[in-house]
Amino acid sequence: MKKILFAVIMGAVLSFTMTAQRNMPQAMQKLLNAEYAISSLYVDTVNEEKLVEDAIKGMLESLDPHSSYTDAKETKELEEPLQGEFSGVGIQFNMSNDTLYVIQTVPGGPSERVGVLAGDRIIYVNDTTIAGVKMKNSDIQKRLRGKKGTNVTIKVKRPGVKELITFRITRDNIPVYSIDAKYMLDERTGYLRISRFGAKTHEEMIDALKELQKQGMTQLVMDLSDNGGGYLNAAIDMCNEFLERGQLMVYTEGDNSPRNEANANGWGDYKDLHMVVIVNQYSASAAEIFAGAMQDWDRAVVVGRRTFGKGLVQRPFKFEDGSMMRLTVARYYTPSGRCIQKPYHRGDKKAYEHELLDRANEGEYYCLDSIQFNDSLRYTTRLNGRTIYGGGGVMPDVYVPIDTTEYSTYYRDLSAKGIINQYSIKYVDKNRKQVSKQFKNLKDFDNGFVVTDEMMRDFIAMGEQDSIKYDEEKYRQSEQLLKAIIKGLIARGVYGDSSAYNVIINHRNRDLQAAVEVLNDRERYDRLLREGNPEYERLVK
Repeated sequence: MKKILFAVIMGAVLSFTMTAQRNMPQAMQKLLNAEYAISSLYVDTVNEEKLVEDAIKGMLESLDPHSSYTDAKETKELEEPLQGEFSGVGIQFNMSNDTLYVIQTVPGGPSERVGVLAGDRIIYVNDTTIAGVKMKNSDIQKRLRGKKGTNVTIKVKRPGVKELITFRITRDNIPVYSIDAKYMLDERTGYLRISRFGAKTHEEMIDALKELQKQGMTQLVMDLSDNGGGYLNAAIDMCNEFLERGQLMVYTEGDNSPRNEANANGWGDYKDLHMVVIVNQYSASAAEIFAGAMQDWDRAVVVGRRTFGKGLVQRPFKFEDGSMMRLTVARYYTPSGRCIQKPYHRGDKKAYEHELLDRANEGEYYCLDSIQFNDSLRYTTRLNGRTIYGGGGVMPDVYVPIDTTEYSTYYRDLSAKGIINQYSIKYVDKNRKQVSKQFKNLKDFDNGFVVTDEMMRDFIAMGEQDSIKYDEEKYRQSEQLLKAIIKGLIARGVYGDSSAYNVIINHRNRDLQAAVEVLNDRERYDRLLREGNPEYERLVK
């Protein structure tokens, strides 16, 4: 009886399956049949879950460079920086000689509350040694992070204290900030550096602008260099603060996605603020949307180098196991109708990934004359009708070449082996109290601290201990750059301020210098927004 009942049930299942398959597209039936045959009949045991994942990856890789699949772990790591917070112990750290060195604790966070200090070295996490074992940063983070309310025990070595100090830390939500730096460049010029477009970026920007206004800001440098983008809504919310009611901020469109527009509501508080936006070849996606909207409405002067050119819209599809497929469903277009996306060939991701290197080899980063604009890709801005160019990415109104005169193979080797970071950590560890006593705040430090020749001799010796042979000529070529970076890292270590490094290193930032020059030359600023850059006309082919 049981055998008969089983046969009836199986027959019903097979009948239902065959009926369902008949209603499926032929390609889908083929895919299901292939998966079923492999999982049921293959000579060896196969991991069916991995088989399906590989099939999804294979399909997406044949489409475009930005459609992708991530497993549950990868999905969490991808989303965490954009969500605005994660759960952990609240420290910023660096690795020095295979030891975790605490650069700073999050103000009011779990580690600060129990007494962990900048300069502490974490030796154990829950009785597992993490010092001197060449453990990956990701593995260390995995041990320190966890669900809110759970506990983790760490043992730290503190300079001047003989015994290890034990701390029991209760994990809590830790904010992830989008703004790397905010400060006044001079009496009237505010500076804001945004590193990503996350869930709380707009809120952070408003708070930062209000703070800068209290300090006297009447004009702004918005630095989006190296900003790889993030959430589209964050870019739209930011654009809304600077544009007039009804002005188009961005629109998306695809063969299977009807045109969708985002228009400003006119409620923004900064529609009249004079502004320059800095971009470079690593500014992508949401950063390009913001820069493109400001340029297309003649709202801000864009300074730097052509942006990355990532203008494909991904829609996330989450699966029950926590994995996710991000499928390209449309393209971004700036208000003038420019498609931000640079050209690509389907399935040729390798060539796409080498495109930035190709730009470098062609001289685009170093010389304006190496750039050519296609006459068929001319566009005009929405307000003043000045000429701008499409073809992938946002071309700035003012081109700033990269200065390579201070880069040498000696600098490259020191940077690659982490000697610059290691020396700065060691110096802060030894001199923190003395530096903070001599220079009461970051401004005093900026004006008075000097990286001496004696310090550089110790730095060179540290490099030689790690097999980096001293080269007098190449050292002289990179000396000022090395000193600036070391000073910036020391400032960040002593004052525990994420802006500190930017304050110091920005003195040598050619993009920022060009931005301030444009802002302070109001005649040139207005002319660029009214007429565009006349230098570009000779580059049209």
